[in-house]
Amino acid sequence: MRTDSSPGTLPAREHLPAAPAGTPVLDVVIPVYNEEKDLQPCVRRLHEHLDRTFPYAFRITIADNASTDTTPQVAGRLAAEIPEVTTFRLEQKGRGRALRAVWSASDAPVLAYMDVDLSTDLNALLPLVAPLISGHSDLAIGSRLARSSRVVRGPKREFISRAYNLILRGSLQARFSDAQCGFKAIRRDVAQVLLPLVEDTGWFFDTEMLVLAERAGLRIHEVPVDWVDDPDSTVHIVRTATDDLKGVWRVGRALATGSLPLDRIARPFGDDPRDRDIKDVPRGLARQLVGFCVVGALSTLFYLLLYSGFRVFSGSQIANALALLVSAVANTAANRRLTFGVRGRSGAVRHQAQGLVVFGIGLALTSGSLAALNAATSEPAHSTELAVLVAANLAATVLRFLLFRAWVFPDRREDDAPAPAPYDSAPHNTAPYDSVPHNTAPYNTMRYDAAPYDTAPFRAGEAADGTWPDATLQLLPVRPHDSDSRDSR
Repeated sequence: MRTDSSPGTLPAREHLPAAPAGTPVLDVVIPVYNEEKDLQPCVRRLHEHLDRTFPYAFRITIADNASTDTTPQVAGRLAAEIPEVTTFRLEQKGRGRALRAVWSASDAPVLAYMDVDLSTDLNALLPLVAPLISGHSDLAIGSRLARSSRVVRGPKREFISRAYNLILRGSLQARFSDAQCGFKAIRRDVAQVLLPLVEDTGWFFDTEMLVLAERAGLRIHEVPVDWVDDPDSTVHIVRTATDDLKGVWRVGRALATGSLPLDRIARPFGDDPRDRDIKDVPRGLARQLVGFCVVGALSTLFYLLLYSGFRVFSGSQIANALALLVSAVANTAANRRLTFGVRGRSGAVRHQAQGLVVFGIGLALTSGSLAALNAATSEPAHSTELAVLVAANLAATVLRFLLFRAWVFPDRREDDAPAPAPYDSAPHNTAPYDSVPHNTAPYNTMRYDAAPYDTAPFRAGEAADGTWPDATLQLLPVRPHDSDSRDSR
């Protein structure tokens, strides 16, 4: 996506490099609130599955959302008994708040989450994260509505789920099939630039994240899942549905007004094969031609309507000049955004000025055609005038596209721009493990006194270097992995 601002902050997707022993590749977050009964069997079952089937090092993080029962104690005992389990404490409720806090502090390159009831069959976990590890996709979601999914749940939840996804498709033009399945994963580099744009801290967090990612052109991988409804779920359906509809309205309004800087999340040239520099194949030419033709057809119709209106009270030359001037401004603005992918206000005045020069050339062609027609016959029919103008406009359109592509919106290659830093180029803490300050709370539990998140507009580069508007703690493992060379046992 071409912009007048800085290049995309995301690097081109690549297969994650092999991590050293003990470094987790996957961090699975389990958000919980008063789950003292289900937490232990869930974590033990998940750990057993990952230990038996997952080929990379992993971590399981219990994100406690201000539980008031014995959930913190259960989480602490699990963290003390299982090396790959750690716990994270927040003093405010909200699934979105918990995921944002833990994901923003995690050092694992792939971040996932699942509900504590483990309604989704765990055999889908490796297919969920594999496209992220390989570099194929940016986010991955489990889908209960895919054709090959096998789902067991009551008609009430089935109706609500399908109705909600129909609302998303109709209002936000979402193309993913299941927004609320509690089984998702994201690459850390994507999370670092996407999460500052997500405002919701509750159940709508998933939907908002997916809609923004899709609108930014990121790739979302869907995995059909086997899913069995939990009859003891504590989710308040009516309140959650109301909050979700409010979120749909808020996000839809933000997208309609263009207040979200989604172009800053886009990946740079080289990630999309359609934008690769291939010999004898102009980059993006096919897409630009299609977009230019659509805009040109609408502009021509707009021009002819204007000409017919102006012709009522003026001569043909004046009507042609006025109609062409107005349609040229609209044509330049439409081609700038839709055909050549330029967003933002920067350079808009210059582009319009250059567009007016192109307009002048088109005016010369069409005016010359009208002059030639008037020289040939003293009183040409209106239909003849329109036919001549259509032919002249076709010639002017071809010339306009060539000038737009080569002069007004040239293909600015980002060869001289500094490449975004890869994962492993970020500075790491090289101090011995024992020299890292440890949390002295019981069971090595980290505590996060969450304040309301700052939802101010995201600025370019604000999260690309790992810094965040919110004060978050670095997530450390409760103890080293068994294969870690620093383990003194």
